[in-house]
Amino acid sequence: MVFGKNKLGIVAIALLFIATGILSSCNKTPGYGRRTAAKPGKKSATTGADFSFDANDSTNFIVTKMSKQFVGPNLKYIQGGRAVIGSQEEDIMAFRDNVERTVTIASFYMDETEITNNDYREFLFGMRKKVSADSVLKLEPSEKVWAGAMSYNDVYDTYYFRFPGFNFYPVAGVSWTQASAYAKWRTERVSELMREKEGLDSTLTKNQLLERGVAIPEYRLPNEAEWEYAAKAMIGTQYMDENQEYGRIYPWDGRGVRNPYNIKRRGKQGDMLANFKRGRGDYAGIAGGLANDGDIIPTNVYDYPPNDFGLYQMAGNVNEWVQDVYRPLSFTDFDDLNPLRKDGIFDEETDYKTTLIDDNYRVYKGGSWRDMAYWLSPGTRRFMHQDSATNHIGFRCAMISVGAVGK
Repeated sequence: MVFGKNKLGIVAIALLFIATGILSSCNKTPGYGRRTAAKPGKKSATTGADFSFDANDSTNFIVTKMSKQFVGPNLKYIQGGRAVIGSQEEDIMAFRDNVERTVTIASFYMDETEITNNDYREFLFGMRKKVSADSVLKLEPSEKVWAGAMSYNDVYDTYYFRFPGFNFYPVAGVSWTQASAYAKWRTERVSELMREKEGLDSTLTKNQLLERGVAIPEYRLPNEAEWEYAAKAMIGTQYMDENQEYGRIYPWDGRGVRNPYNIKRRGKQGDMLANFKRGRGDYAGIAGGLANDGDIIPTNVYDYPPNDFGLYQMAGNVNEWVQDVYRPLSFTDFDDLNPLRKDGIFDEETDYKTTLIDDNYRVYKGGSWRDMAYWLSPGTRRFMHQDSATNHIGFRCAMISVGAVGK
């Protein structure tokens, strides 16, 4: 008899659960639940109104389903996070202008290579359709950067930018201003091609394109913190949960500039990992050397192994312009989230007794074919006037990541 009561009690509990489930499902309106950009639901979570998914519907509220962010060509995803940036090697130059500090960098994209001569000539070709011949001339790389009173580099004056053999060498002789103009043009050109591919009305405004999820963020020069973070690529040193085994002096493991392993890195053990000046008068080592970089001037942007973010030539080859205005004490003023110095606020140029400190001087990073190994460290920094150009500074572009659409 007791067993029967227990059995009836179990049946009653089961029926209660079933009834609760039925009532719950009855009360659950289709279209509600957790939302993502890829799965926005069928109805508004706050009003219950039906969503429209027709981009041409002007009578209802339109929602765009977006499964992923459109990413422009040549870009690699750089996942953001906490990082220690700054000069982590002995400050032999005694500049003390990039002291170590902990910051957080938002996720972004960066060109996997430096902008090449071929890329820049495409830019000049596009600009000829938009501006006068005189304006295009002002955007040309300076060929004079190769000339020297006590050297014979005349062949590079004539050939480096235009000869097909140098097509995929990094563009040099461009100022910060010219590099910024390239980034602006590239944004417009990629957006134009994207609209054509998607069959979109060319009269749509920027806001309308944004609402449809087909307007890309701007290509731009990376800021100094982004560049430094991407160059070090500390993801390659992580283990378990938020632990790192060691820091990095260069964009690779170890304290040297040669490949210590015959794994992970393309090439042979002992090979140089960057194109740089090895010593006084030594730009490439001796002919026939097995561990010889062999590159006397800049080389193909895909030469040398990429770092752990998949970025090529983040040390050596050519230095690279970044957004930041130069100030020796930027590290004391920066925010600790996405630091960037747009101008000299908090560190006015009048505080310095030199004409080299004003808002027209920009930071460049990375070391080059004509620099010693010290400058290959991502924490080192130098500066030059934004309208100046040289044969050892080029650039690459970056683009912010505008959200994880699946989260």
